Amino acid sequence: MADSSSGKLGASGAGLSRRFPAAAILGLLLVAAVLVSLSLGRYPIPLGALITRLLGGTFATPQMEAIFFNVRLPRIILACLVGCSLAAAGASYQGVFQNPLAAPDILGASSGAATGATLAILMRLPGPMITIFAFFASIITIALVMFIGNQTRGRNIVGLILAGLMISSLNSAAISFMKLMADPNNVLPEIVYWLMGSLAKTKPADVAFVFIPMTLGLVPLFIFRWRINLLTLSEDEAQSMGVNVKRTRALVIVCSTLITAAAVSVSGIIGWAGLVIPHLTRRFVGNDYQKLMPATMLFGALFLLVIDNISRNLFATEVPLGILTSLVGAPFFLWLITRKGDLW
Repeated sequence: MADSSSGKLGASGAGLSRRFPAAAILGLLLVAAVLVSLSLGRYPIPLGALITRLLGGTFATPQMEAIFFNVRLPRIILACLVGCSLAAAGASYQGVFQNPLAAPDILGASSGAATGATLAILMRLPGPMITIFAFFASIITIALVMFIGNQTRGRNIVGLILAGLMISSLNSAAISFMKLMADPNNVLPEIVYWLMGSLAKTKPADVAFVFIPMTLGLVPLFIFRWRINLLTLSEDEAQSMGVNVKRTRALVIVCSTLITAAAVSVSGIIGWAGLVIPHLTRRFVGNDYQKLMPATMLFGALFLLVIDNISRNLFATEVPLGILTSLVGAPFFLWLITRKGDLW
């Protein structure tokens, strides 16, 4: 399957990628988007003042300094980290499961993390415990989906997707039950808003808290991206090339689930980014994970940063990110499953 990656989706993008490295282009776009995002908001910061501050100068007012460091910069960093993590997890799941429809939300990783996080909120546990609960619930969910998917007849793509949908449905039922049990005045509104996905309450401490688990997941995925290429081959072919398939697959799944859980724990449910971004990136760089993984990480960060800018600037009331990503992701998913030809 890895060799076939060179064709189809990646064919048109390969030539472009040779002339202009996609990662470099996306990196420049991301830097530009970050600068623009820092200046946008209810309290705009002129680009000139922003660049002066970044070069070591000072802002004209203390309010501008406080907004920059305590509100806008942490939120933008977190948007980039969450988008990068969800996109990288989606690309990794698609390679490991050899399934173009695999994604954190479709395989149940997001709903599992949401179940764990909702339980932690219901128990009024502190922030670190929310991430821990989200992580282990997500791991359990993915393990169940893999087990059930392997028991289906033919072990085909439909079995894995259906298993993910069914386990996600069970997680949704558990979340609904916990919402029913929650205090309607304090806990329930917190759970409901959290489930819709938002970065509105981002604090500098949130960035510091998720930075470590996200780094622990993203760095191995980036380093071992060439091994994910081999995982898209048959197990016998991968083993003949000296790859310990079970250990490598387990490492990729744990890293992907870790960054999914960390992202969901601070942002809530932000669906579709893990499915849409890897496929769009393949249009430009092909299916070679040595190019796909860094490009997907950068594209994911850029995508969620733009969505977050729309969320906080386009309307008078901030729109939850999960709503906006669904408006993009659901039509893309319908196009993906109805178009002619292979999905890869």
